[in-house]
Amino acid sequence: MNVFGRAVSSAPYTVSELTRMVKELLEANIGSVWVRGEISNLTVHSSGHMYFSLKDESSQLRCVMFRYAKSRLSFTPENGMCVEAKGEITVYERSGQYQLSAHELVPVGLGTLQLALEELKRKLASEGLFEPSKKKPLPAFPSTVGVVTSPTGAAVRDIIRIIRKRQPGVGIILNPVKVQGPGAAEEIANAIQEFNRFGQVEVLIVGRGGGSLEDLWAFNEEVVARAIYESRIPVVSAVGHEIDFTISDLVADVRAPTPSGAAQIVVRDRREVRNQISALARSLLVATKNRFFTWRRELERTRSRYGFARVMDTVTQRTQRVDELSKRMSISVGKVLPERRQLVESMAARLRALDPSEVLRRGYAVCREETTGRVLRESSQIAVSERVNVELYRGELICSVEEVVENEKQA
Repeated sequence: MNVFGRAVSSAPYTVSELTRMVKELLEANIGSVWVRGEISNLTVHSSGHMYFSLKDESSQLRCVMFRYAKSRLSFTPENGMCVEAKGEITVYERSGQYQLSAHELVPVGLGTLQLALEELKRKLASEGLFEPSKKKPLPAFPSTVGVVTSPTGAAVRDIIRIIRKRQPGVGIILNPVKVQGPGAAEEIANAIQEFNRFGQVEVLIVGRGGGSLEDLWAFNEEVVARAIYESRIPVVSAVGHEIDFTISDLVADVRAPTPSGAAQIVVRDRREVRNQISALARSLLVATKNRFFTWRRELERTRSRYGFARVMDTVTQRTQRVDELSKRMSISVGKVLPERRQLVESMAARLRALDPSEVLRRGYAVCREETTGRVLRESSQIAVSERVNVELYRGELICSVEEVVENEKQA
């Protein structure tokens, strides 16, 4: 006979039968228990039920706390927190895994990982690794971006997609690494150091997608923190979590909430850049014109003064300065030439309208004394019987004066 009361030679159990009997055996013989461990892999389902694991140095136990029990908690459970949980051991028949159905949860202090994290934070902070004054500025327009992350995760795809969308011409160099598990921290640190040795990039994005405290632990390792701190290349930490900060976030020059956010920080959108350049060009034009006219006024005032030494020298210096500013303004206004060209063409048309030949076209004539060619403006300038040349729009007339009449305008 076995523990289930069946002869050894009897027919085999089905999986469901065996699972159900194990469930009944555990529930009947263990009952309600208290279990101490460190919370990890904590998730809250949309139903309100909470799922997590309790672990110690060598084992872990799956746990579930249903909504009614969770609503009575006096604190908010977090990954890395050490707790004591009271509940019944049961078996989830669909997966065949045993678990603790917890209805009480009591915090008993920080877990092992959390304690190690806090201790390392204090150590690095005392050495000045988190000081804002040590942060390096990011380049405004990097031509090449270095990325330290997994080559197969969503993080690298998000980074490439965002950069390609915002600035297609920016180069991307990936140094692929493990982002969790044994050896991950060393790979991340080595990748940062390699970028610094070869100097091919102007800014680094170091990160991964989100995960539990254990998943993100490589970014809490001292070797990674020191590699980021010692990097001559500015580093953006992009560990995919919104709330908790890793040590990499604290040491990095800039912290981004997600890999996508890091790409947006590092590479500015080309449309925004174009708009900003246009605004700067307009400001430059206004400032240059204002400076030009200021110097022009000063020059005029200088030229009007008498009685002080080196007047001409001052005028010369100011004139050269005006010429210099005029040259710089000519360069600056290159983009507004089309607008100015239209204005010049309009003024040229007005000037053409004042051309003497255009005046003659409208029926006017120019009368000159035949012998001297002098233009006659008044009738008193000529005498009877003298000859005059009358210039028309097409051709001219040779006339003899028969009578001179003075009108009121001449009087």
